[in-house]
Amino acid sequence: MVVAVKVFKKSAPNGKLTVYLGKRDFIDHTDYCDPIDGVIVLDQEYLRGRKIFGQLITTYRYGREEDEVMGVKFSKEMVLAKDQIYPMENANMEMTPMQERLVKKLGANAFPFTFHFPSMAPSSVTLQAGEDDQGKPLGVDYAIKAFVGEDENDKGHKRSAVTLTIKKLQYAPATRGRRLPSSLVSKGFTFSQGKINLEVTLDREIYYHGEKIAANIVVTNNSRKTVKSIKCFVVQHCEVTMVNAQFSKHIASLETREGCPITPGASFTKSFFLVPLASSNKDRRGIALDGHLKDDDVNLASSTLISEGKCPSDAMGIVISYSLRVKLNCGTLGGELQTDVPFKLMNPAPGTVERERVNALKKMKSIERHRYENSHYADDDDNIVFEDFARLRMNEPE
Repeated sequence: MVVAVKVFKKSAPNGKLTVYLGKRDFIDHTDYCDPIDGVIVLDQEYLRGRKIFGQLITTYRYGREEDEVMGVKFSKEMVLAKDQIYPMENANMEMTPMQERLVKKLGANAFPFTFHFPSMAPSSVTLQAGEDDQGKPLGVDYAIKAFVGEDENDKGHKRSAVTLTIKKLQYAPATRGRRLPSSLVSKGFTFSQGKINLEVTLDREIYYHGEKIAANIVVTNNSRKTVKSIKCFVVQHCEVTMVNAQFSKHIASLETREGCPITPGASFTKSFFLVPLASSNKDRRGIALDGHLKDDDVNLASSTLISEGKCPSDAMGIVISYSLRVKLNCGTLGGELQTDVPFKLMNPAPGTVERERVNALKKMKSIERHRYENSHYADDDDNIVFEDFARLRMNEPE
């Protein structure tokens, strides 16, 4: 059985320009990032001496579009890289295996291009809009743009331009490590002897999307107060670096009175399980998601990884982190005892057993696949499948 290679394509409205990409998701490995390698097919007669230019563009929206008044903009659009694709300035350009196959298949009017993400470019993140929100969602997104023009400063015309939205993602390390995150806190009371001790330990440091988070909770009551109930939350922390704003959202929670009341001198030990999912937080404003998609299987935003030797405060874009928060209700006068245990929530790295398992589950759960069956065709000779890019990017900006 021969496995076909999927290639995404998108054409300009006038059909004179078509861009092919081998993938839509490009991985940041912290020490390097996958290059954006593609091929463009053009109509020589249409150009009439003009050139074709390509750009890697990022849009950083940090405020709602409907709040933009009197010329104030809450977004930044930056060109991270640009190049002249045709005529080729570097005839000896080194091509990837995918580019070589596409150029060979598509003929003499096919020309390769490659762009690279800057070292500090942030990951793709979208903040989920609320039900009543209008306009584009907040977040960081990337696009490849190819257009026909006289020079690189030419804006080009919409009918002869192609824009493809892509994503820059981070995956978990190949090994998850053996460290078990934990926290131990105590609370004393005025005019009352003794303390309540709370210890929370997670079963691992890195979780994959969809996995259960197991928290082992140990409560030791050496005070004269009584613990009425226990609350657990998975908290998503977002830092919007452009405006130096921070906010947190509860994405999974539970409250229990099991083992309560925990009376003076008593202790309690129990493991609790929580599963944070994007599907459980639909239409909640401000929940961070992985990239700009309308797919049903979109994930919560992955934790932001910082490469070794770099300061976390230097991170750009929208920085994501997670923690498990436990609260003990000690009554009206006793107040609450709270602690947070940080962990990472990520996608498994390609090639790992966990990644294969996730891919299999996604394939089983996909209910919209039939929509796209007519948008691609296969070539038995070269085993390349061309799939219409725009059909999978239903909310791609104009």
